[in-house]
Amino acid sequence: MRMRNPKYMNEVIESCPFLIKDEINFENDYPIHIEIGMGKGNFIINMAKKYPHINFIGIEKYSSVASIAIKKIMELEEGLPNLKIIISDIKNLEELLKEKVEVIYLNFSDPWPKKKHAKRRLTSPDFLKLYDEFFKGENKIFMKTDNDDLFAYSLDSLKEYGYEFKKISYDLENEDTQNVLTEYEEKFRNQGIKIKYFEAIK
Repeated sequence: MRMRNPKYMNEVIESCPFLIKDEINFENDYPIHIEIGMGKGNFIINMAKKYPHINFIGIEKYSSVASIAIKKIMELEEGLPNLKIIISDIKNLEELLKEKVEVIYLNFSDPWPKKKHAKRRLTSPDFLKLYDEFFKGENKIFMKTDNDDLFAYSLDSLKEYGYEFKKISYDLENEDTQNVLTEYEEKFRNQGIKIKYFEAIK
């Protein structure tokens, strides 16, 4: 069930100084990393704090969810000049992101478990073809999920598309102490669910 719109949603979005609408401008030449489906923003906010010499863009198609992340960022005392937000479906961003991106993060994407919905998975060939337009240099996709079936599908899909895997983990919590958590990840870890992860390059 989709969450209800926060009361502050419109006000926060309209007053957001780091919301990208027509043009990406970070006023520096740092590499750009994007998270597709940033949710409430914990991952992308903490990545921007941890890596100040990387520009981050959080992409979320639901305004109700994006407004929560925007509110968190606006309440930070230190500010994050290397973080911006886009509210849009990723399929509408080919021209805006064309040849600008160095890394794509896919964190706990919708698994779309039914076979008839396979094309909607963010690691399906249709989306991988779209991502080809985004990348500047090598294609780099980093993925985290709790879903075994989506993970297996994604490994096969990327391999068939020409990606090589630089890292594969079936228990990320115990294999990477530098891992930056998402909201879902914290929840799943508390439930004892192991997180799957890969880093793929093409």
